[in-house]
Amino acid sequence: MKSYKDLEIYTQAFDLAVRIYFMTIKLPNPDKFETGGQIRRSSQSIKDNIVEGYGRRKYKADFIKFLIYSHASLLESTSQAEFLSTVHPETGWQEIAEELNKLGIKISNFITYVETNWKT
Repeated sequence: MKSYKDLEIYTQAFDLAVRIYFMTIKLPNPDKFETGGQIRRSSQSIKDNIVEGYGRRKYKADFIKFLIYSHASLLESTSQAEFLSTVHPETGWQEIAEELNKLGIKISNFITYVETNWKT
């Protein structure tokens, strides 16, 4: 693994953050600025914490800490996507929530892998 870009969880998080960004700018006011702004920040935090953790990968505990931060941001994003799917049904937010759930499982599994198998 030469780069954080080689991590499947990173590429999926990046792609979801981009999709979420474009979906939120289509939301009506005030959701575009309130919930939309919050889910933009939390979804970008998922990928950014993976990157920061990868940058500290020589320190296993730091890597795990940032992966946990990433997972926490993912849970926040999922909650917001579920909220948006309820108040704006038929807009694709339920699909985003489901994809976030799948990514959450992968991040959780990766945390377990790093905890048990990561060599520093």
